[in-house]
Amino acid sequence: MNSVPGRRTRMLAATTATAGLLLVAGCSSGSGGGTTAHGVPLVKAGQLTTCTHLPYPPFQSEIGGKVQGFDVSLIDLVAKDLGVKQAIVDTPFENFKTGAFLNSGQCDLAAAGMTITPERKKNVDFSDPYFEATQAVLVDKKSGIDSLAGLKAKGKKLGAQAQTTGEDYARKQGFDPVSFESSDAVLNGLRTGQVQAVIIDYPVVQGWLKDKANAGAFKVVDNLNTGEQYGFTVKKGNTKLVDAVNAAIKGAKADGTYKKLYEKWIGPYDESAATASPSAS
Repeated sequence: MNSVPGRRTRMLAATTATAGLLLVAGCSSGSGGGTTAHGVPLVKAGQLTTCTHLPYPPFQSEIGGKVQGFDVSLIDLVAKDLGVKQAIVDTPFENFKTGAFLNSGQCDLAAAGMTITPERKKNVDFSDPYFEATQAVLVDKKSGIDSLAGLKAKGKKLGAQAQTTGEDYARKQGFDPVSFESSDAVLNGLRTGQVQAVIIDYPVVQGWLKDKANAGAFKVVDNLNTGEQYGFTVKKGNTKLVDAVNAAIKGAKADGTYKKLYEKWIGPYDESAATASPSAS
C-alpha cells in the first residue's frame, strides 16, 4: 500500500485463522503440507497462499461476498500459471513491512498495494513493479482547504493510514497525521469529521468518488507524484516464486490482459501506469 482490488470467496462460514480471516480465490483450496507447483515451493499443497490487508479497493476488497480487485486478479494469473488456486489470508498491514507471515510460512506471497522501498527490501524480496502510484489529498468541500499547504496554514487535522507511505509523506511535510487502521477507516474519518483532509493513494480515491454522495461532499485538492511503485513480495531468497510472478506480469502486459484488468478495476489506462522498469526504490 502505499502509505497509496481478484476473486476470493469466504470459505462459506467465515474461517478465522491464526493470522486473520481466511478467504479463497476461485474454488477450493488444497490441503496438506508444503509442496511445489511447476518447481515453485508452496506453503500448502494445491494453492498459492496470499497475505493481504482488507479492505483496500480497488486493489482488494469484498464485493458481493467475494474478495475481488486488481491485485487479486493479477495473482490469480500467477496461480493459473502454477496450476493451483489462490487462497488469501487477511493480515495487519504492519506485517507486510517485516515479512512476518512470509517468514513464518503462513503465506507464499503478499499482495496489498504495497510501495517498493529500500527499507522494505531489507526484509522481503519484491517482484518487478506492476503499478505507478500517486497520492491524493482529499478534503471536505466545506472545509475551505484548497491544497496541502492550505491545510497546514489553517491548522486542520490530516488523516492517513497507519504504516503506509502516505503517512510517512505527511510526517515529512511537517504534519502529525491522525492514524487509521485501514483505507476504509481513513475515509470514514473524513466523512464523520474526525479529520478535515486525508492523504491516500489516488486509485482508492478514484473508486470512492464514484459514489455520487461522496463526490458531492468531497474533492481532491492535490495529486502528489511521489514516485511510488507497487510490488508483490515473497520471502527473501524465494527466487522461483519471484520469477513466476514476474513472468505472469510480463505476459499479462504483452497479451493485453493487464490493460483489461486495469480498466476494469482502476480506470482509463495510461502506459505510464504500467511501468516497464524492473527496479524501483
